[in-house]
Amino acid sequence: MSGATLRLLDRAEKEILKLPRAVKGAIYDFQHKFRNDPRNKGLRFKQLKNSQLYSARVNDDYRALLLHAGGTEYILVAVEPRGEVYDHLDRYRYQINPVTGGIEFLDLVVAEEVVGGNGNGRPQPEPRPEPAPSPEPVAAAPLFAAYSSEQLLDLGVAEPLLPLIAKITTEDELLGLVSYAPQLTGEVLLALHDGASPEDVLEQVTAPVAAEEEVDTEDYAAALARPATAVTTADADLREVLEQGDFGRWKVYLHPTQRKLVERDYNGPARVSGGPGTGKTIVALHRVKHLVDRLPASGGKAVLLTTFNKNLAADLEQRLIALAGEEVAARVHITNVDKLASEIVAESERGRARRRLDDEKARKEWDDLLAEENETRWDAGFLHEEWSQVILGQGLRTQAEYFRARRAGRGRPLNRADRKRIWNLTERYVMRLENNNLSTLRQVTERAAQIEAARARDRAAYQERQADSPKLQDESGMRLRPRYQHVVVDEAQDLSAAHWRMLRAMVDPGRNDMFITGDTHQRIYGNHVSLGNLGIAIRGRSSRLTLSYRTTHEILGTAVRVLGGEQWDDLDDGRDDLAGYRSVLRGAVPELRGFSTWDAELDGIVQQIRAWDGDSIAVCVPERRMVAEVETRLAKEGIVACAITADGPRYVEAPVHVGTMHRFKGLEYQNMIIAGVAEGLVPAARITRFAEEDPLRHRRDLRTARSLLFVAVTRARDNAVITWHGTKSGFLP
Repeated sequence: MSGATLRLLDRAEKEILKLPRAVKGAIYDFQHKFRNDPRNKGLRFKQLKNSQLYSARVNDDYRALLLHAGGTEYILVAVEPRGEVYDHLDRYRYQINPVTGGIEFLDLVVAEEVVGGNGNGRPQPEPRPEPAPSPEPVAAAPLFAAYSSEQLLDLGVAEPLLPLIAKITTEDELLGLVSYAPQLTGEVLLALHDGASPEDVLEQVTAPVAAEEEVDTEDYAAALARPATAVTTADADLREVLEQGDFGRWKVYLHPTQRKLVERDYNGPARVSGGPGTGKTIVALHRVKHLVDRLPASGGKAVLLTTFNKNLAADLEQRLIALAGEEVAARVHITNVDKLASEIVAESERGRARRRLDDEKARKEWDDLLAEENETRWDAGFLHEEWSQVILGQGLRTQAEYFRARRAGRGRPLNRADRKRIWNLTERYVMRLENNNLSTLRQVTERAAQIEAARARDRAAYQERQADSPKLQDESGMRLRPRYQHVVVDEAQDLSAAHWRMLRAMVDPGRNDMFITGDTHQRIYGNHVSLGNLGIAIRGRSSRLTLSYRTTHEILGTAVRVLGGEQWDDLDDGRDDLAGYRSVLRGAVPELRGFSTWDAELDGIVQQIRAWDGDSIAVCVPERRMVAEVETRLAKEGIVACAITADGPRYVEAPVHVGTMHRFKGLEYQNMIIAGVAEGLVPAARITRFAEEDPLRHRRDLRTARSLLFVAVTRARDNAVITWHGTKSGFLP
């Protein structure tokens, strides 16, 4: 044969990433040569003892193990030291999983070693001397003794691992196996260990990835085509894996469970929730590609992809181009919701633009008004949020409407007299803004929602007239067409009610109209909404992702403890929690370090960055002033760093990024320092005064502060270091 197709099994990718850099380069050269001519004498390609396994030379010291899938199809399943490939071939197992139909490859020796704590299957340093032996402990019961082999196999567990699973007695042993086992095996075992019943595991874990047709366990060509067999094929894809590692790959990887959500045909709006690192954004991006692929070839930007802030929108654009290419991205309008609202208002009210105020400046206007009115019952923050979230958020036009309005999640109760006074104050506030030719972002969003709602009503009226008179055609028909055929929203938890009313009006209700991803545990801007009350009915079309592909088990554990057992909503008048949220990744336990002063903490930050000696490093802090102070100290020490602004990092290539916790929303880094997590900073000291005068508001502010720290900790992929000076935050374990 003159050429062959070579695919790289995902399990092999993960093992290859642990190899020396020179070996990785040799692997890239090898696979390119193999595809051109596997019979090249320099490759020393040969079959191993009448099995479907073949070996081929990578370099003098390493050999590639290849699984023959029929014809000219081969799968690279492992790269091993030369001496280990030809000895004890019975250590290798390969099979087609009868449940998923995917190809699985196992090295039973490595599996035994990772369960025993030797995570890479290689010799480890000599252990430290043990203290004098204590009395023999009672033998622990195997963790999975309650489940029969048949039950485990029905759930999709890899059969060659059953004897090893039967011997597991500790969580550390379980996590060791999960780090190596096929993904479904790991997910099933973790779910059972977390207390889920076999029936629930079958429904929630196994069924979403099960093959839809009967599986022929001898047909490797068919198995290659199934989503359960995750492989890399192209040279460029392999080069990206070798250069960026698993950190680069996971950003575009689609698990079979996620693929079903992406490709499903929904009879209306759909929502996908899940904790940090579960792939919500990946699902949203693949959903966009799926929708664009189904559009007619001609046409403009028929899909809207939107999120809360500017730097997230910029990140989404870069990732969509990387995933789907410029041609797909050209059919998508990618922007943040506030910019979208501003564009709509500017388009509708040409020549009447007002100067825009951000929330901080809007609160300053409230402060000035309250001083003029000698009003002391309410502070500027409370009134700004009441006006923004309740009055503007619900589109209230009259005092009577405000008297009847629900104030869910607002905390401090208001009687009729309170509401009357607040209404009068908001009227004066609005007049004050108008007299100074000012408007807030919330006002702009509310105005955009009104414009789009009116446009939707006109469109519906036109469609009714057209139904009565089929030949009716006029300019209004073109002008009133919906702005988009599909709307995809990422980081949905931070959008306001006005944002949602605007988006709802931009697309006609119907099949696949809206696709929404988010996690209310990461809500950091205080917007509480019920989608059902805003015309976005997601009941029966909500899904939840529970497996983290980014956050390690250890980082996840620390982050969840930060939340402190608080309750969160699900964007639809229900409750959301992190039950079943788990990670199959293992890593270093986050380090918690205290310092006497902020200056000493800055020294500690410098030392840690130097210890990591790489890129994809970030430092996040609770206050804006601290960003400049960190930047200054790093520059003084010769460390190149840049701040993350509203538009993203000023200099993306800088090895270290610095920003406030808010700026890290939606981003991820391999190494994170979360600094300044001290009493009085996290949470901010200013909220303590509400503990007595407005306990509900105090609790809400504490919950938001916990969410912000939760977001910060879960930005870390591999390593997290949390520091403080003085007294550590009460949120920390």
